[in-house]
Amino acid sequence: MAPPTHAEMMPATRLDPDPAPGPPVLSVAELYDLHAAMVFRSLRALGVHEANLDDAVQDVFLVVHRRLADFEGRSAITTWLYGIARRVAADYRRRRPLGTGPLATVVEVADRGPAPSETLARREAARTVMEILEAMEPDKREVFALMELEQLSAPVVAEMIGVPLNTVYSRLRLARARFEQALARLAATELREVTP
Repeated sequence: MAPPTHAEMMPATRLDPDPAPGPPVLSVAELYDLHAAMVFRSLRALGVHEANLDDAVQDVFLVVHRRLADFEGRSAITTWLYGIARRVAADYRRRRPLGTGPLATVVEVADRGPAPSETLARREAARTVMEILEAMEPDKREVFALMELEQLSAPVVAEMIGVPLNTVYSRLRLARARFEQALARLAATELREVTP
């Protein structure tokens, strides 16, 4: 028996530029296991309300199930998944008009380590971040979330959302400025509340 090739040993999260005809390497279940957390975070950052996140993730993977055979491998699988998540998020946002509720709070994972005060501080910080993101224009929020929260590079984000690289940098610069302004306003408000 021949030893496995390098291609057989590498995870198939990005398909070859010239893929062989046929279905993609990964199954829907494998894609879910590898990328459900990224899809969940992306949907949350794209404005899907917390109460709808699980359903939205399921909707993304239903589309993946229906369209996996059509995936041609011209981009990273995560880019393709993000595109689907983006359309699903737009559908969910249309169902809930802007300004009718909070974007979403971060789901807390049970952790035996931090003290309750630390957990509360983290939860409040996450809520603050999500409130600031909700107030941002959708195009800037999307770039900010992908680059700052998901830690993706600008070229990857440009490919994922289908805009020129310089547009990504411009949106990120504007989003960072709005984020910093919002934090400064919150800090000033908190300082006034504490100072007699």
